[in-house]
Amino acid sequence: MREALRQARKAYALGEVPIGCVIVHEGRIIGRGYNRRNTDKNTLSHAEITAIRKASRQIGDWRLEDCTLYVTLEPCQMCAGAIVQARIPEVVLGCPNPKAGCAGSILNILEHPSFNHQVSVTRGVLEKDCSDLLKRFFTELRERNRREKETQKDGEKP
Repeated sequence: MREALRQARKAYALGEVPIGCVIVHEGRIIGRGYNRRNTDKNTLSHAEITAIRKASRQIGDWRLEDCTLYVTLEPCQMCAGAIVQARIPEVVLGCPNPKAGCAGSILNILEHPSFNHQVSVTRGVLEKDCSDLLKRFFTELRERNRREKETQKDGEKP
């Protein structure tokens, strides 16, 4: 999870929501990713999707059956679906995502019994560190947006 946090800090440095992910196979990291949606101008540029793509390339298969995915924030519906589709057996989560989480917060795609593959989920690993990074980012973003709004308002005055 510490490496996933390191990836999240890369997103933070770009001004992106700081979410990071790593995929581990046989004790070594084979896929890394961090959120780059705004930078890439691409809806699919989530940390998990990037890490899955890299891990699949590394292994040479779309099935990541012997891997563990570590992610700093509970996955959204797209990423949870990709995790199930990639047959990843285990996911370790940092903090919950009460607004978009699909590993138990809103939906539970990862452990849904109707799918042909279910994922074992461990929650709350380094939760405070993951949560604090996100809180700091959004506090700074709100402040930056407030300042920009004030600057625009001041610029409109005659």
